[in-house]
Amino acid sequence: MMKKAIERILNGLFRENPIFVLMLGMCATLAVTVNAVNGLGMGLSTAAVLVLSNAMISLLRKIIPDGVRMPAYIVVIATFVTIVQLILQAYVPSLYESLGIFIPLIVVNCIILGRAEAYASKNNVFLSVCDGIGMGLGFTVALTIIGLVRELFGTGCVFGVKIMPEFYEPVAILVMAPGAFFVLAILTALQNKLRAPSASNTQHSELACGGDCSRCGGCAGAANHLQIAEETERKARQLAEERKAAAEAKKSAEQAKKQEGGEQA
Repeated sequence: MMKKAIERILNGLFRENPIFVLMLGMCATLAVTVNAVNGLGMGLSTAAVLVLSNAMISLLRKIIPDGVRMPAYIVVIATFVTIVQLILQAYVPSLYESLGIFIPLIVVNCIILGRAEAYASKNNVFLSVCDGIGMGLGFTVALTIIGLVRELFGTGCVFGVKIMPEFYEPVAILVMAPGAFFVLAILTALQNKLRAPSASNTQHSELACGGDCSRCGGCAGAANHLQIAEETERKARQLAEERKAAAEAKKSAEQAKKQEGGEQA
């Protein structure tokens, strides 16, 4: 169990990082990462909602009717988003003002809905929480890195502290809207150059889809390749066991028939 829990955490950080590998949640990613503080704050807020909603949805997975699961998930997520929003407003008002409308928009973040549908609704609470921690940390790290790069080269500061020498001329466009696209493109290009996992540099997958997330039409499937592979392996083992049991039953029946024939003779 612990091995699988650690695997889920590392999976969100590296193999299926929501930003650098799956390219999910781009709206908040590009809008709030003007500086490292905003990126860190948005990432931690989303991580808190992700962990809490995963835990609650996992607890209720056998109670929520299949026909209303998506509305139910949104209600659960919205509840935790409201709690996080009120906490930020009360204790970190400057960050609350900086993030603005993007805090309530966490409700419809496809990372949270994707993990709720693809993982939390099918697994126990402990593994769902670990999955939320991994994806939340991966999202936080990615946003902080993007914000740090934009702040460093766009203002010469890191977390508000002057780093660059006086003669450095800040690249002002990096702290503007287009800067987010430029930085994300550069970081993705570096991933491809270093052959690191990314949305445009996927490794070969044994899955039917080939593991090409950049051309995948469903975020839930793209974010859940490991679980799909495990399910396929489990079904293969089950089929092999059934065939073995059937062969043994047939062999026993033939032996019994031979014995019966010998006794009659």
